[in-house]
Amino acid sequence: MCYKPRPRLKRSDLVNSGFYIIMAAQFFSSLADNALLVAAIALLMQADAPSWLTPYLKFFFVVSYVALAPYVGAFADRLPKGAVMFIANSVKIVGCAMMLFGADPLAAYAVVGLGAAAYSPAKYGILTEYLPHQKLVIANGWIEGLTVASIILGTMLGGILIHARVSSVILAFDLPLIDTGIDSGAEAAIALIIAVYAIAALFNLEIPRTGVALKPLPSHPVDTLKDFWRCVVHLWSDRLGQISLAVTTLFWGAGATLQFIVIEWARSALAFDLSRAAILQGVTALGIAVGAVLASIWVALDRAVRVIPLGIAMGLIVIAMIFVTQVWLAVALMVIIGALAGFFVVPMNALLQHRGHHLVGAGRSIAVQNFNENASILVMIALYSLLLHRSFSIYLVIVAFGLFVAGTMSAVQLWYWRTRRVHGEEVERLLAFARAEDPHHPRLKSE
Repeated sequence: MCYKPRPRLKRSDLVNSGFYIIMAAQFFSSLADNALLVAAIALLMQADAPSWLTPYLKFFFVVSYVALAPYVGAFADRLPKGAVMFIANSVKIVGCAMMLFGADPLAAYAVVGLGAAAYSPAKYGILTEYLPHQKLVIANGWIEGLTVASIILGTMLGGILIHARVSSVILAFDLPLIDTGIDSGAEAAIALIIAVYAIAALFNLEIPRTGVALKPLPSHPVDTLKDFWRCVVHLWSDRLGQISLAVTTLFWGAGATLQFIVIEWARSALAFDLSRAAILQGVTALGIAVGAVLASIWVALDRAVRVIPLGIAMGLIVIAMIFVTQVWLAVALMVIIGALAGFFVVPMNALLQHRGHHLVGAGRSIAVQNFNENASILVMIALYSLLLHRSFSIYLVIVAFGLFVAGTMSAVQLWYWRTRRVHGEEVERLLAFARAEDPHHPRLKSE
């Protein structure tokens, strides 16, 4: 199947049709991403892989985000965004097929990560092409809301698909005269996930072209790398950008690690299998959604730095996991941890996007953010896997993880206080600028 862009539509038509097609494509692609992680973990377990190897699925997935960060944005601008998203989803399907045909799960999952890395800048960049400026905030809210929903539903879908009762029903279906070679619950789940990716790809084909001028790939890749590094330095040098970038970098590294900690902890403390542990992860994502919604209502852009103490609290509350042995208490704790995470990361992420947009541009800012956050994931996943490889108890790992999160967030808080003390006028000026760019917050209208 080749990509055939649909005719260009009017601006008013794009809001009504193209935007909803984009949302549907994003939802199904993200749904499959999150379900696939659970199925890939089940595939490793099926092969009797050691538990310390499981976190490396995430490691191999995000390698492309780090290695290709300077270039994926340029690729997304070279072709229509719908075409880029279609190609990216096709690459994900190839990675899934590799798993079914017996390739190493880690290598196959790395191919899926390659598709995801290419998908990201197109997903965010297309909104600015489709919609007028005044509708971007609402559009981003819808996209982020759908993404959170897809994380919750995708994780739960993966857990349901690998459940013994469900997988036995799926495996009972036979195609006449065709031997698919699908003989396990994990493989059956991956086959269905391929279908979800295919649905997302079909939606990509329906995305109309916007008529925005395409940009050729840079003639010298080294120049692209230099420009990217300049943006990295520029954002880390900004008085507010450095604080928000530090928080989001630490958060996403910790969040990715917590995914695997919850699975191992649920197995040890609650005697959960992978299916039920995956559903417990979905409960955590539900808490993140609640916290994110509350933060969007209550926290103004210029007050984003005030939520850093919630990151410290989240790290300390994580340690309470070692005392939990009852399911209802585990569910409540996961919701609380998720709500704290969502409440403190959403304002910091908004502040980072605000500073990045004015310092280096929206596209480059996203590339820098992806690079730092995924580099953090690589490091923290590797450290977590090393602890398991050295046979550390999961309870000791939880304590170390909680103290690390609380400690690093405390260090960021001290860093911000020192910055404000030494560079007070500059920080106040930047906060005032953020306040001026956030005129819709109800608090600010009365000030």
